[in-house]
Amino acid sequence: MSVARRVFHGLFGRVALLDMDRPLTTHSHHECHVLVKVSGADTYFNVDGHRVPLTDRGAVLVNAWQPHFYDHQPNTPNTQILALYIEPTWLTNIQKSLALCAHPGFFSRPHIALSSTHRRLADCLIAECYSSDLVLREHIESLLFDFLIALIEDHSQWHELKRQACMPRYRFQDARIRRACAYLQSHFNEPQCLANAARIADLSRAHFFTLFRHDTGMSPMLMLNDIRMRHAFRWLEHERVGTLCQLAETLGFSEQGHFTRFFQQHIGAAPSQYRRVIDSYSSV
Repeated sequence: MSVARRVFHGLFGRVALLDMDRPLTTHSHHECHVLVKVSGADTYFNVDGHRVPLTDRGAVLVNAWQPHFYDHQPNTPNTQILALYIEPTWLTNIQKSLALCAHPGFFSRPHIALSSTHRRLADCLIAECYSSDLVLREHIESLLFDFLIALIEDHSQWHELKRQACMPRYRFQDARIRRACAYLQSHFNEPQCLANAARIADLSRAHFFTLFRHDTGMSPMLMLNDIRMRHAFRWLEHERVGTLCQLAETLGFSEQGHFTRFFQQHIGAAPSQYRRVIDSYSSV
């Protein structure tokens, strides 16, 4: 069974040490995403329909909102993975031009070779995940930033996008799709939210799905699932007395078991197990 070994939540996003033994469903999220193999078998991710290896010497890079999934191979051993979900606003607050990390063309390719410097910096983060001690927020942020900047300098289009004066995001250009997205943000737990979003956009359901994919590169269901997962992460991080049944109801699931399967399909770990290993820095 896949489990989360340790997870750090903060303004930077999430840093997770995951022990994976089964595939995940296709998903996307607003964070840019870095995946590094820690130990175990070599494995694969699928990024925008392309099978990408994850090995000791290489990492997987996923741009914001880029559909992807963990493609665990049958009858192979577990793989421990360092998964970084980087919040664009955190990097933007450090350096304004790093807002481009939310650009869908920020990383130039999904598979990169890790240099000795990249590997050393990643191993420093991994060591903190293994540590049983309290890790200071400043320390995690410093290690995370050093690793990300090394990757960005070597494997992103950051400087080229700056030269072209690109905006951080060129998706969601269609006003109808923006209206639908705004609706989903506040009505994600309603049974007919996708059909209602199409009506808000003044489109038929079929036209809405086609235009949404054309404008964003993903289906409206992927965005809806990301909204639900974000609410779930915040709840699991902060709510220490509520039940998972309450969370499932809040997110619009008819049964807790349906939510548990949904969560596992997106992150690997069960929500109850994930909740136990969170180190939160959001209120520090």
